[in-house]
Amino acid sequence: MHTMSQSENQSAAQEGLEGGQIDAELRTKYLKRTDPFLVVCRCFSVVTILSALLCVVVNVLSAIDSFKNGENIFDGILRCYAVLIALFVVVAETEWERIQRFWIILQYWVGRGMLQIFVAVMTKALSAATAKKTYLILLSEIASYMLLACGVVYVIAGLLCCGCLKRSRLSKAVSREQTARDLEELERRREELRGLLLERE
Repeated sequence: MHTMSQSENQSAAQEGLEGGQIDAELRTKYLKRTDPFLVVCRCFSVVTILSALLCVVVNVLSAIDSFKNGENIFDGILRCYAVLIALFVVVAETEWERIQRFWIILQYWVGRGMLQIFVAVMTKALSAATAKKTYLILLSEIASYMLLACGVVYVIAGLLCCGCLKRSRLSKAVSREQTARDLEELERRREELRGLLLERE
């Protein structure tokens, strides 16, 4: 009688563990869901980075031509500044904490968008004034208009408080990931307990 009650307790405990395992898996899947808004923001950041890097390429090639000819040295210097600012745009899009702590304005989408618009206008104006090669003109047109569009979107989205929304959702996503890791750790311990119960049987 005592043996039967012990086996019943063990089977009940095992069923409880299995039921808890299913619940834990469902909770983990729910917590690991990706936020569509954050996915869109990441994709847009990638487009902005590519546009800024294209501006870097255009300005570097144009600066080399300017210094090589020796006629437009001041244009080459301005191109170097455009390269540095475009690289700064790329770094800002990575949302590196140290950079954002030092340049607080880059935490806000309006400030980030204005910087992108400045680089785009600078690239377009310099290419219109000095570019002689057809492929450089074409590249500068594509790069400047792409980055200009990204900057305008950033300014409009910043005015609509999308940056605050992103920071809020990002904070929730981080806490959700931490909760999911905690659940996985509990599930691992549950599996160890289940193994001990099976060994006793």
